[in-house]
Amino acid sequence: MKNVFMRKDKTDRFTWEKLGDIKEGRGDLGEDMPVLVYRLMQYTMLEILSDDVGLEKANEYFRSAGFLAGSAFAKNLLDLTADFNLFVANLQKSLKDLKIGILRMEEFDSDTGNIVLTIGQDLDCSGLPVTNQTVCNYDEGFIAGILEAYSGKKYKVREVDCWANGDRVCRFKGVIE
Repeated sequence: MKNVFMRKDKTDRFTWEKLGDIKEGRGDLGEDMPVLVYRLMQYTMLEILSDDVGLEKANEYFRSAGFLAGSAFAKNLLDLTADFNLFVANLQKSLKDLKIGILRMEEFDSDTGNIVLTIGQDLDCSGLPVTNQTVCNYDEGFIAGILEAYSGKKYKVREVDCWANGDRVCRFKGVIE
């Protein structure tokens, strides 16, 4: 049996199928787990990467991983042929159903493609202590991956407001590069 986690080269990259059959595999435990466990993995991984390569590079890695996840999420769970309003409604529903957060579209400029959105009750940071930092680098990549999968255009997404900054939602601005 092939080890799906070992790669020999970049042609054997992440695929949605590598997530496995969670319902079958987790039997009595099911698909849900506490946010605490997710954050434990995320923030310890960030700590180790930051020690090894520096915080800026570690945040780059998190954005890249988020982008890969967002692209796969969009391609496997969303209708990429839907008109924009239906696409956003489906994205809102998916994020809420999967308990990732509550998406609200604040602005979209159809001429430039620029977008501003918020995520309330965000999986990554809602409830964190105030540190006066934005911490949702993975989310930046995740949103950019979703937007690129839908639009076919490369987005740069940055968090401008964050729970860890004392805000009560995470606000992201996306611009086409």
